[in-house]
This record gives sequence, structure tokens and C-alpha cells, in this order.
Amino acid sequence: MRTKRAQAETASYEGKTVLVAGLGVSGEGAVEALQGRAGRVLSVDERKPEADLHSFDDIDWSAIDVVVASPVFNPRTPFIREAQRRGIPVISEVELAWDLRVPAKNGIAGAPAPWIGITGTNGKTSTTQMISAMLTHCGMDAPAVGNIGKSVSLAATDPTHDALCVELSSFQMHFTDSLALDCAAITNIAADHLDWHGGMANYAADKAKVFHRAQRALVFNADDERVTKLAERAETGEGCRRIGFTLHAPQAGQIGVKDGWIVDASGLSGAPYGSANALAKVTEFAHLTEPDGTVYPHLLADALTALALAMGLGADPGHCLEALRLFAPGGHRIETVAAAHRDDGDIRFVDDSKATNAHAANASLSSYRPKSVVWIAGGLAKGGHFEDLVAKQAPNIKAVVVIGVDQQPMLEALKASAPDIPVTVIDPQDKSTVMARAVQAAGEYVAPGDVVLMAPACASMDQFKSYADRGAQFAQASREWVRANG
Repeated sequence: MRTKRAQAETASYEGKTVLVAGLGVSGEGAVEALQGRAGRVLSVDERKPEADLHSFDDIDWSAIDVVVASPVFNPRTPFIREAQRRGIPVISEVELAWDLRVPAKNGIAGAPAPWIGITGTNGKTSTTQMISAMLTHCGMDAPAVGNIGKSVSLAATDPTHDALCVELSSFQMHFTDSLALDCAAITNIAADHLDWHGGMANYAADKAKVFHRAQRALVFNADDERVTKLAERAETGEGCRRIGFTLHAPQAGQIGVKDGWIVDASGLSGAPYGSANALAKVTEFAHLTEPDGTVYPHLLADALTALALAMGLGADPGHCLEALRLFAPGGHRIETVAAAHRDDGDIRFVDDSKATNAHAANASLSSYRPKSVVWIAGGLAKGGHFEDLVAKQAPNIKAVVVIGVDQQPMLEALKASAPDIPVTVIDPQDKSTVMARAVQAAGEYVAPGDVVLMAPACASMDQFKSYADRGAQFAQASREWVRANG
């Protein structure tokens, strides 16, 4: 269904009073982007001294025309419900950015820069960074923005960009209704943030918005039944191509992998639709494999998604593949941060702190050989359950070190699904030494050839500032262990 708002190209803020709720990266960007474009901009943040208001009780609702809400506020937050009760539109910073787009300096006939939008439970950041690298290698100014990097509202009002590679969270998509992306992708969907969204159906529906009105290429995970169904049901622009990606041999209309080669059967790379066009060996891309050649399946899936999106926008396949060869993943994503060298095999410490849910941790654990992983797990469970994860990955897990304040969900899953795997529980007291103690405990289990993998399957905020802080502390503790143990 197309809403009245979705049918309009943009909304005007001239003469309107816009309330920006929350002064994080997106809120600050929204305030700056609205200067000179709105009649008045008010900000509210209980913790930021620079905000105009410091309590939601101080809002004069009679003067507000539009609310731009930070993703931190769920739809049941009292001030959001109050705005909706009064008939005041509540939008995301992404929706605002779409409304404020300006013509691109190098665009055609005054058109704004095309948007490539990526969402999914896992893999959003890596995919967004990969496609940005591919388009940049093709000579375009195509930054990664949105849920990472520069706020999307500031990027959308900068005429120097040739394209925007936009990471979109489910939080951002909830209050976003008007996007008509040039290219759109959903990497996967698994249970996550269900407390925020109020259930799996709502979560998936918010993710699915990225597909609606896609203009040139709709890219979907053909190995994910839920995503495939969302792709089939999406109402797209006329002529939009649906391209599936798969870790198996591709069918017509897909890009996938066969006999160790990345193969395109979608027609995007120039070969006839449905014919198998071998593009490159997977082992050509060092960041997609372990040193022994074992493929990281989730990173390979991200690469296939990025290739389909870039080629869907019209980028040269050769340049895209060359960019992929040169690509270095961002921090805290399958990153070897320390190694102790032994004659019969290295002991490696791998930071995958970005694995903040069971789906991501499953992909990470599956990358290693049987009984070689000492797994550091636990944290803020967000209502998640881990029995299926532990059952699937028990063959690869040698031992587990459990961190976090709320340890019971992980401990119960280990007891139920893998009672024979040894477990060390880290006392949650004294947050400043949690990771050092966890790494020391992991070191008691390792042997040459093993991997200490920090892929917690949980959020970090119970004991760390962020997943990045958690990863940085793991890296420091791992290097100290290596120095002490040779």
C-alpha cells in the first residue's frame, strides 16, 4: 500500500517547528541539517547540556509540527505516544534525510544522489562498507552513512556525493515510510531487538520497508526463507530487478558460489540471464577466509550482497572485484588481535565483538574446525535464548568462558544443550577486570591450533561502554596474555 506521504517526493519543513528528540549522532545531524530549512528547531535531551529542553515534560506540544525521534526511543515511549495522540507526525532521521535531499553536483537533471540501503539482523556494516569501497574504486564519491559514519541527514544535504551507501537499522526503519531506494538489500532476519519492536512480526515488517518502492535492484538472501518471502511480496518500482544471493550454486536470477568460485547467474555482470558467469575464486579475497582457506560464510554472504548492489547500480564488475580484494573489514568483526606462535600451531585470539546476538555468533563459530574454539560468551541477553546456538555449535566448541551480569540464559543453554563442555563463569563484580579475567580463564583451556573467540551473542552495555569498548578490552587482554605466555 502506498500512503499519501509516500506518494509525495518530499515533505517541506519551511515555517514548521521541528522537535528533535535525542542528541546522538543522528539527532545532532538532524538539527544541523534543519537549520535554514525549518521555521524553528527545538532539541530535547535529558543528558545533553546543549539541548534546548532537558525534560520531555517541558514540551509545548501546541507549538510542535513534526517530531524527529532518535532510534533509542521505542514506539511505546510516552512522548511518542503523546505526539501521535495529538496527530503530530513522528519520523526518523532517515525519513528527514530523504525529505531534505538536494541535487547531486554530478547528478543528472538535478536529481539527488542515489541511495543504496542495507538492512538485516547481521552483516549490515560489513556490506555497507564493502559497497562503499566498490563504488569508490569505480571513481564515485559514495560514503558509508546512516547507522555508521556520518549522519544520513547531513550526507543527503551534501551535493558533492555521487551516491550514498546507507546502513539502516530496524529502529530507524520503524518511523521511515517514504524511501524509494535505487538499490536495497536485506542480509538476513533472525530474532533480535524483539523487546523494542514488540515481536518478530513487527521486527520483520520494519526491515521489509527497505524493499518497498525499490527502483533498480532488490537484493535478498535466497538462503533465508523469511527474507525471500518479503522480497517476493515487495511492491517495487517498474523494472526493478530481484536478485537473490546464496552460498550455494546460483539459480537463474542469483549470485552465488560454485566449486569455490563466485558465480553470477543474474545477468548483472554482462552474461545472459541465467548463464553461469564465474567472476573470481573465493580464496582471492583474504578477508573472506581463515589462513587455512576455510571460508567465513557470513563475510562471503556480505561480499555477495555488496557485489549485487554495486552491479545493480551499474558499477563495473572488474572494479568491484578489485575493491573487494583490497578491502579490509572494520574492527571487531572476525579480527585476529593477538597470536602466540607454537611449533605445532598458533594460538589465536579473535575479536568478533560485533556478534551481539545468537545469529551472528552462530556464523562466527561455524568458521572454525571441530573442538578448536574456546568461546567467550555472554552479556546483555536482550531476552534471547541460546539453546539452539549451543546445540548447533557444540562440535566446534572446546570450552566456554561466560561473562556478563545476566549469565543465566547462557548457562542454562549450555547445561541443556552441551553439558559435557567445560565452562568457567567469570564473577561479574569489578567490571574493570572482567575481560582480563575472561582471557586468563580462556588461556587455561587452549592448546596449539586453538582459537580464543570472543563472539558473545549478547549486547555489551551491562559491563562495557559499547561493543567496540568490549572488543578493545579483549584485544588488550589478549596481547598481555601472549606477552606473558610467549
